[in-house]
Amino acid sequence: MSDMSTIAHQPIYLKNYRAPHYLIDDINLSVDLFDDFAMVRSSLRVRANKHHETDLILNGEGLELISIHLEGRELTSNEYEVTDQLLIVRHVPANFQLDIVTKIYPKKNTALSGLYYANTSGTYCTQCEAEGFRHITYYLDHPDVLAKFTTTITADKKYPHLLSNGNLTASGELPNNRHFATWEDPFKKPCYLFALVAGDFDLIESQFTTQSNHEVALRIYVEKGLADQATHAMDSLKRAMRWDEGTFGREYDLDIYMIVAIGDFNMGAMENKGLNIFNTKYVLAKPETATDDDYINILSVIGHEYFHNWSGNRVTCRDWFQLSLKEGLTIFRDQSFTEDELSHAVMRIHDVRALRETQFPEDAGPLAHPVRPDAYIEINNFYTATVYNKGAEVLRMLQTILGKTTFRKGMDLYFSRHDGHAVTIEDFVKIMEDVSGLNLAQFRLWYTQAGTPRVEVTDHYDDITETYTLHFTQTCPPTPHQAHKKPMTIPIKMGLLDQSGQAMPLVLHQKMQGLEHTLLLTEEKQEVVFQHVTTKPTPSLLRHFSAPIILHYPYTDEALRFLFQHDLDAFNRWECGQQYSMRQLLQLTQSIEKGNALQMNEGWLAIYADLLMREAKEATVDLFFLSEMLALPSEKYIGEQMQTIAVDNIHAARVFARLEIAKKFADVFYQHYQANHTHTEKYKFDMKLIGQRQFKNSCLAYLMLLPNYAELGMTQFKAALKHNMTDTQVALAGLNQLDSPLREEALRAFYETYRHDALVVDKWLAIQASCYLPNALSQIKALYKHPAFDIKNPNKVYALIGAFGRNPTVFHQKNGEGYLFLADVVRELDQLNPQIAARMVNPLTQWRRYDAARQALMRERLEALLHTSLSSDVFELVSKSLEEK
Repeated sequence: MSDMSTIAHQPIYLKNYRAPHYLIDDINLSVDLFDDFAMVRSSLRVRANKHHETDLILNGEGLELISIHLEGRELTSNEYEVTDQLLIVRHVPANFQLDIVTKIYPKKNTALSGLYYANTSGTYCTQCEAEGFRHITYYLDHPDVLAKFTTTITADKKYPHLLSNGNLTASGELPNNRHFATWEDPFKKPCYLFALVAGDFDLIESQFTTQSNHEVALRIYVEKGLADQATHAMDSLKRAMRWDEGTFGREYDLDIYMIVAIGDFNMGAMENKGLNIFNTKYVLAKPETATDDDYINILSVIGHEYFHNWSGNRVTCRDWFQLSLKEGLTIFRDQSFTEDELSHAVMRIHDVRALRETQFPEDAGPLAHPVRPDAYIEINNFYTATVYNKGAEVLRMLQTILGKTTFRKGMDLYFSRHDGHAVTIEDFVKIMEDVSGLNLAQFRLWYTQAGTPRVEVTDHYDDITETYTLHFTQTCPPTPHQAHKKPMTIPIKMGLLDQSGQAMPLVLHQKMQGLEHTLLLTEEKQEVVFQHVTTKPTPSLLRHFSAPIILHYPYTDEALRFLFQHDLDAFNRWECGQQYSMRQLLQLTQSIEKGNALQMNEGWLAIYADLLMREAKEATVDLFFLSEMLALPSEKYIGEQMQTIAVDNIHAARVFARLEIAKKFADVFYQHYQANHTHTEKYKFDMKLIGQRQFKNSCLAYLMLLPNYAELGMTQFKAALKHNMTDTQVALAGLNQLDSPLREEALRAFYETYRHDALVVDKWLAIQASCYLPNALSQIKALYKHPAFDIKNPNKVYALIGAFGRNPTVFHQKNGEGYLFLADVVRELDQLNPQIAARMVNPLTQWRRYDAARQALMRERLEALLHTSLSSDVFELVSKSLEEK
């Protein structure tokens, strides 16, 4: 690696943070859009911050500087300096106006950061988080510089909608078939929250009356012809607004709230003040083209971006090291929202599954970092599962420790004390200390220590004294640059069950605690003694996953089956089933490694018999939850339990187990399928109907593993096509794994039906990229060259390449062809869109977890990448993954 490469990728450290020398109070921004370029005129009101420095240093990249005036006087070339990344204005006064004109080329902006042209919809659009604004004009592009924005957009009338932050204050016609719109945002904000959109859309309008009787206009802009797909998004927005008022007392603060759906967008969505820009997949939904999961995701993401209006916009981050202050907090808020709106048990299962399959591996790998990292090379790589999902879990723990009432008081104080400020994680935790009276110094370690804590639990029951003792030992493994860890504050929500499955009263220190209690671990070793325990109990630990840890208690198989049947905590019932299944699957992988014949454990089959024959017949059963109980742990999660991930054995073991379950219960699966399958009922986003569909399709997925039921899948596919995407996609996913003419017939029919619907074509690509048939990689390579795939469109890349990277059997082929293909894609993509390239390279960075042969092949691809010209985004991930332990 050359010295120049090292210099180009210098890290930025939290310890080096300094308050800005200058602040910008107001910015008047004028953006003139033309076919081949845009002229940007910015008028900045600048003042010194505390100590006056003579030079003003502004960020700017890829800009063509046209002119610069200070207090109305044009500066000469010796009064400023322009570099690739900065504009340095010499000898400025303490308070002044600076006017800058730049020229940019949005249609050449394939990175989709800053102002760019979205080809799929013919729309001008911005994405400024984290550092996109510096691609629009020279500015202090830091989150701790807050200014009031007034934005004027001019464009040809072929772009009838000209949108920006705040409220519309003026609009009108101009010569040459042009027009303008001026927007004023009354709230100071950092430039990463700036947004601009110019395009021709269908508009969906509604209204919302806040709790103080303020009328808010709600507008969702979608591509022409897609207005019928925005109804659910509008309903989700209203539900989020009402929930945030009731749960956190947060009321919307502008006269208008706008959402624009864009097909070319790197992110899922962006919370720009008053003008949220969304990826189309998190707005558009109708029964013919969207699944239950799509509807749920839209509800969640719409809520997430709306909740940012307070947790991120009104109160923002001092610097990017505090990113979890807005993202972890808002993830926690949107998870709480979807739990309340849908199902506490199922949504918690979904959130924990995502945490374990994305964040836990991150914590255990070469890219491990704390929730608040100490350094970064490229800010775009900061948007990780650790910052988001683990950050949310930290907030959930804090609410558990303080209680919901005290936590709500803390949130109220946080929003009132820091409204309009750019703050730190310490500021947030200090608020919680103020309202609770607790010292949270140890709790702060969750923000500064990387790694997933492990808690070992043993117990002892004394029938003479009628005491039951739990012994806890917590550790946290070494991570890069953090060899030794201090004990953490860990809340363990728990209960005790007697031999009949009834909850036992919990008595600690001779004081009754009820039937459930939260233990607070603070020491490396700790014990808790319960009194008046009349019979040896079975402990139910870490209920509702009360802390993001790996907890081990030596449950027998019988104890896991017992809790699976009787635990009062729904999440723990699911968890015990997963633990039991994991135990059996790992035994199967060992049998395969030893060359032994495979056999299903009868106790395992008994679990499924109980689920299918007892619970599914109960009138009050939650079928949505039941469908989750039927699912086996994923191949990825099974691999995470191994020191060396045995890709082929895991796949073979899981395929065998699913097939045996299907054989054993085929008749029962078919009965439940028929009982819950309706041909005429119109799709409705309703929890009961979602549960029916999910359970029915779980049964179908098992049945389609059997040759006799392939036609059943084809029948559902044909009946649901054009009517119900939930049923269509499940059937197609099952057919996709069959070496049968039915597979090709279904894939062809699906594509011909939906070839003009971009989001559904993404499903078609992703389903095929998830195939594990022997020729799957050659088909994925062919799709890479298919007209339906466009490497410049992030959604297409996520669908095909992202799904391929999550397909362990195909990606980890022993000959290394999967690694070579991904590396070649990353190299090509990095020249166009570094953010997306960095996300795609991630599967290669986990190379140390595999066998020696695969390690060598993956490392070879990474080293080859490192010796090419890489963006900072990809360089950081590749170089860190190759660092010596």
